[in-house]
Amino acid sequence: MPGPSTPAAPLGVMLTAMVTPFHADGSLDLDGGQRLATHLVDDLGHDGLVVNGTTGESATTTDQENDDLLRAVIEAVGDRATIVAGVGSNDTRHSVHSARSAASIGAHAVMAVSPYYNRPPQEGLIAHFHAIADATDLPMLVYDIPKRTGVAIETETLVRIAEHPRIVANKDAKGDLDAAQWGIARTDIAWYSGDDILNLPLLSIGAAGMISVVGHLVADRLRLMAESFWAGDVAAATAINRALLPVYAGIFRTQGVILVKAALAELGLPGGPVRLPLVDASPAQRDQLRRDLAAGGVPGFHG
Repeated sequence: MPGPSTPAAPLGVMLTAMVTPFHADGSLDLDGGQRLATHLVDDLGHDGLVVNGTTGESATTTDQENDDLLRAVIEAVGDRATIVAGVGSNDTRHSVHSARSAASIGAHAVMAVSPYYNRPPQEGLIAHFHAIADATDLPMLVYDIPKRTGVAIETETLVRIAEHPRIVANKDAKGDLDAAQWGIARTDIAWYSGDDILNLPLLSIGAAGMISVVGHLVADRLRLMAESFWAGDVAAATAINRALLPVYAGIFRTQGVILVKAALAELGLPGGPVRLPLVDASPAQRDQLRRDLAAGGVPGFHG
C-alpha cells in the first residue's frame, strides 16, 4: 500500500472515466454497464469510477440515460467503489439539475467540466462551479480540459473556485505542468491526472491519483506505478510508465472512447458501438490498436 508520503486522495487513487456501453442498435446497455463496472472494480482494482463523463459520451446521452446508468453502476459496485457522476454542461442550470439528480440517485461525488462552446470569462467559471457545488451536499471535482472546452481555468481562478468547502479536487487535463505546480501549491484541493500520458509527471509534483481512460485496460499497473513512486522506488515507477507508453499512444491515436470500445470488444467486454458524430474504429485502426496494446503488454493482445 502507499507509504506515508502519499497525498490525500479523497476519491481514491485509481479511477477510470468509464465508457457507456451501448447495444448494437445504439441503445443503452444497462446490463453491460453493470458487468463492465464489476470487472473494473473487482478484476482491475479500481477505487472509483466516473460515470457519464466525456469518455462516457455524455454529449450524446440523455438525462434519463445518465440517471439509469448511474443507478445501475451504483447498484453493481457502489458498496466498494467511489462513484462520481459527471454533471457538467455549458448550461449552469442544467448542470445544477444533473447534480441534484445524481445526489438523489446516490452518487458519492460529482464532477463538472468547464462550460464548452460559450467560452465564459473567468468570473463566469467561478460562478458556474460554485452554483453546482451549492446544489448538493456531495464533494465535487472541477474538470479543466481547455482543448475540449475552449477556455482554461487560470490559477487565480482556481484558487477562488477552491475556496468552496465542497470542491475537493481538480481533474487536470490541461497539459500544463507549470500551471499544475502552481495550482497544487496554492490550493488545498486534491489533484488528479486527467491526461494519461502525464500520469507519472503529475504524480511527481503532488497529484493524488488518476482519472484515466487507459485504466479500462491497465488500472492495476497504474496503481502499482503510483504506489512504487510514493514508496520511493522511482526507478520502478519509471519502468512501469515507460512500458505503458504504447498503451497511451495506442488508445489516443483517435478519440479515446473509440479505441477503448474497440479494445473492450477484442476482450469480449461490454462497450458496443459509439454514437455519432463519433464513428467506430476502422479495421486498420483495430489492427494498429492490437499491435499497440501487445507492445504495451496488455493481456489478451498479441502483435
